[in-house]
Amino acid sequence: MSDSFDTSLPPFDRLTPDQQHRLIDSLDVAYYRHGETLIEAGSACDQLFIIIKGSVEESSADGKEVFAHYTTDDMFDVRAQLEAHCRHRYRALEDTLCHLLPRDVFQDLYHHNSQFAAYFATSLARRQQLLEEAQRQQNLAEFILTKVDDDNIQPCLILPRHCSLQTATEQLQQQRSDAALVEAGDGQPYGIITRTNLLHAVMLEGYPHDAPVGQVATSPVISVNKGDYLFNAMLAMTRHKVKRVSVVDGDKLAGMLDLTQVLSLFSTHSHVLTLRIARASTIEELALAAGSQTRLVETLFNNGIHTRFVMELIATVNEQIIEKAFQLVVPQALHNHCCLIVMGSEGRGEQILKTDQDNALILADGVDWPGLAEVMETLTHTLHQLGYPLCPGKVMVNNPKWVKTKSEWLHTLKDYAFEGNEETMMDLAILADSHAVAGNRELLAPVKHRLHELMAEQELLLATFTRPALRFSVPLSLFGKLKANKDGLDIKQGGVFPIVHGIRALALENGIEANNTFLRIEQLEARKVLEPSTASNLSEALKLFIKLRLRQQLDQQAGGMQQHLKIEPLSRAERDLLRHSLHVVKKFKEWLGYHYQIRD
Repeated sequence: MSDSFDTSLPPFDRLTPDQQHRLIDSLDVAYYRHGETLIEAGSACDQLFIIIKGSVEESSADGKEVFAHYTTDDMFDVRAQLEAHCRHRYRALEDTLCHLLPRDVFQDLYHHNSQFAAYFATSLARRQQLLEEAQRQQNLAEFILTKVDDDNIQPCLILPRHCSLQTATEQLQQQRSDAALVEAGDGQPYGIITRTNLLHAVMLEGYPHDAPVGQVATSPVISVNKGDYLFNAMLAMTRHKVKRVSVVDGDKLAGMLDLTQVLSLFSTHSHVLTLRIARASTIEELALAAGSQTRLVETLFNNGIHTRFVMELIATVNEQIIEKAFQLVVPQALHNHCCLIVMGSEGRGEQILKTDQDNALILADGVDWPGLAEVMETLTHTLHQLGYPLCPGKVMVNNPKWVKTKSEWLHTLKDYAFEGNEETMMDLAILADSHAVAGNRELLAPVKHRLHELMAEQELLLATFTRPALRFSVPLSLFGKLKANKDGLDIKQGGVFPIVHGIRALALENGIEANNTFLRIEQLEARKVLEPSTASNLSEALKLFIKLRLRQQLDQQAGGMQQHLKIEPLSRAERDLLRHSLHVVKKFKEWLGYHYQIRD
């Protein structure tokens, strides 16, 4: 019996209390000297090994091929517990102490606890899901993952279009409601009317009391689906700057949700932040609002909110901050004659904490703007004030290279594709993630269309374009162990970039217009470019890299996303997932090299 065994570690936290007690009662402890063989290839393995202290190497029977290294809290050989014999040899690399769990006990737990068994599945997505479930049970965030259902949907008052303003006001008062939907007729979507709309219509705009409410109602009404996450309703309100959404159940109207309801559950007040951004009339006021963004991220993350949800919400908030800065700096008369675009992680909607500025400007053809350079310098400085660091590569609007008319951008793209070297391909890669955030957003569409037109199915160009994804080695040793230096493990170059850039190349090849890497992966899977298992594993690996970087960033309270990841603070389960994820990246890079016939 071992009283020191920690059953809170995955996957043992999946066991019932009785199963955990049986596990602990069944454990033994064994000591192995440096160089001693724990399991010989081809032999039966009668127990599962869980390392207390030390290091063990897994290799082929002849020792010529090394598959992995195991250290504190790692376990082996799970496969041998379910098969007749062990396939590989396990040897102690130093004096090692292990817990031993008898095979018959492990098999009984495996066959009688589906969650425990699922942990040992090879699917990275499933293992990541189980780890996230365990973490969510330790926080208060589950309420945000509540579904939109009858428990939180409000009944909705529906008024005919020709109902008078006075009657509408009376019915709202009788129902003790602040808003109602208004029938539009002719198969059109509903409009919406609020008490504030009614007050303004009569007192400020001079509508008579008997005017039809349809003349005052606004449309269309933003809607969410019954059964969707309540968090997504909050996201819809934030993105569209509204306080109410309708809830639909298939083709039927189910009711409404309003901001007060959601804020009563959602204590981080993200919508309050967006209202402060919208109301800012000076850069100083905007800076105060933007300064609370990190606290919002920290609250969401520490409450266990899904990483992709946090990215979506923060991308929306970032867009509103940058758009407001543009409105405050750029003269109003020129707003419709230019388009500010963001690129990089901001353009993909994958930025969580503020990173370097990556932006450009598209000018309408023929626009006369004598003070353009000065205004762009001010905008760059303003964004810096708001917490967006200057880009070391000078991919910013204060650099004339990234400020052109629409025609000049179209000509530049053609030149880049014609030159076809790695430098111009990286500029195209930057532009491939461009997203319009302010000004006349329609100016971006022809530029993006030309970029996709130039790159689609261009095998030689795409091979050059993709090559940088294969340049950086995956931070794994020859023995499959995590490889880090004194600064940590380079997760950006070795993990994030190969996935992001490789998927970007495949998206351009296949004419996929989405910017977000996760959406690109989903569409590549739908088009059968990626196998479902590959798509799932790539998404989960990228999500894990972002999550681990963000957690260490918040712990360190430093500026900018950290490129290096410290291994020591990670739990055994997280190290295991990280190792698995990096193997996914390694396999994807091999596939990319084959797909584009890249031979170095």
